[in-house]
Amino acid sequence: MTACEIAPLLRGCTFDGNKGAIVVHTQDPIQADVMCTVDTIQEKVKPGIRSVQVEGVGSFRLGEDYDDAMNGTSHAPHATGRGAIVHNKVCVVTGGAQGFGEGIVKELIAYGALVWIADLNGEGARIMAERCNQAAGRTVAFPVAVNVADEKSVKAMTEQIVLTCGGMDLFVSNAGVLKAGSVKALSADDFRFVTEVNYTGFFLCTKHVAPVMEAMNKPTGKYYTDIISISSKSALEGSNRNGAYAGSKFGSVGLVQSFAKELIADNTKVNTICPGNFFEGPLWSDPDKGLFVQYLKTGKVPGAKSIADVKQHYEQQIPMHRGCFPSDVVRAIFYAIEQVYETGQAIPVTGGQVMLN
Repeated sequence: MTACEIAPLLRGCTFDGNKGAIVVHTQDPIQADVMCTVDTIQEKVKPGIRSVQVEGVGSFRLGEDYDDAMNGTSHAPHATGRGAIVHNKVCVVTGGAQGFGEGIVKELIAYGALVWIADLNGEGARIMAERCNQAAGRTVAFPVAVNVADEKSVKAMTEQIVLTCGGMDLFVSNAGVLKAGSVKALSADDFRFVTEVNYTGFFLCTKHVAPVMEAMNKPTGKYYTDIISISSKSALEGSNRNGAYAGSKFGSVGLVQSFAKELIADNTKVNTICPGNFFEGPLWSDPDKGLFVQYLKTGKVPGAKSIADVKQHYEQQIPMHRGCFPSDVVRAIFYAIEQVYETGQAIPVTGGQVMLN
């Protein structure tokens, strides 16, 4: 077995009913609490053990959080209220350097999570992680570059996370793209691009993350983990002149339901959140390319004379008269995690704009 295969097992062995320890692989020899072989890991490694030497593989440091694992000291805030749901848990957010993803990352960190910011824009992820860590005064965020539509890239991301933290408790598949256009005019290349990122990307991420979560659960059979796709209200109803996007999101719901039925055997729950429009995000509010300015210039909203008029037009279509915020999405994520008797669900967060039958 490789270090990538062993680290999740060690994390699972240290399961204490709430969370697993951070597991950091190192080639450097350490003064280990336990010396073991691959075959004796589950016999010898128990909660409370801080360091392990696995014959022929290397050393592993274990701790409550990343700083604790590396330095023997934890500066993590005490978990209170709903924060206990993700406190010191390892979370991954793809597309985490901007838009909904950035908001989700910041919300999870505020509740005490350790978050990997996975993004095609690796430099943006690095800068954001540095800012989050400086603000917190400890390690709370890690950057990793990934192209979710490329399997080698997804595999490399997963291995980097596992060798640094031993596994992951929550994987948020948020990365997505949009190419709008009439079915009469949309190019096949644009259609394939949207499908590869939004649909195939979710498949690839789940393919490589699920075995890690399976290994974490193996030692006790009681280690629950979550995979959550951030979809869209367009996964619940069609979208005019936006078929590639809506189709990819409808398809991802099918994947969620199918993966949920399979992966619950590993105590991995799979759900999807279907948010309404994030008007404050760059897709809508970018001053040069955002949808508000595009719709104003093209006259899509009759009588609109300013971006504020366009925004108000779309807000009035929502019963709650506002767009969706990242905090709204994170509340739904928390529900999906803490509700242990629910999997395979598409949860709308649309302010009443889309209602399930």
